[in-house]
Amino acid sequence: MKQSTTKWVLGHKVTPYDTTGDYDIMLAETPPKVQGPPPHFHNSFDESFLILEGEMEFFVNGSIKTVKAGESIDVPKKTLHTFNNKSDKPCKWVNIHSPKGFRDFFEKMGVSETEENAQERSVTPEIIQEVIKTASDYDMLIEV
Repeated sequence: MKQSTTKWVLGHKVTPYDTTGDYDIMLAETPPKVQGPPPHFHNSFDESFLILEGEMEFFVNGSIKTVKAGESIDVPKKTLHTFNNKSDKPCKWVNIHSPKGFRDFFEKMGVSETEENAQERSVTPEIIQEVIKTASDYDMLIEV
């Protein structure tokens, strides 16, 4: 099993956890006023979000919904989506991708939390371009 390491991924603090089932699970924290990834969909992954603290605004198939602590939202495969924290408070959340496989995106695109200015470095133009260039390698199809 892979060792869980916390990384900053596109401005979000992400800790993946090992699972024995056919899904990836991670715990994340999004600071106040942080954007999510560009609108995208997955051909192979169903995705679920459970908000533990705070709230997150989701864009799913053209609709906008605010999901608050204790609420969840499911995003089926082939569904255009993104999210962001528009509030003044951090948001803690759980993210699940099924089947397994999307964890590699977080591992490869993230900046270790131990690096100086990791959050800021996770959103540099170089990293954003790398995400856009390689997203499809991880079944993350970006709508531009």
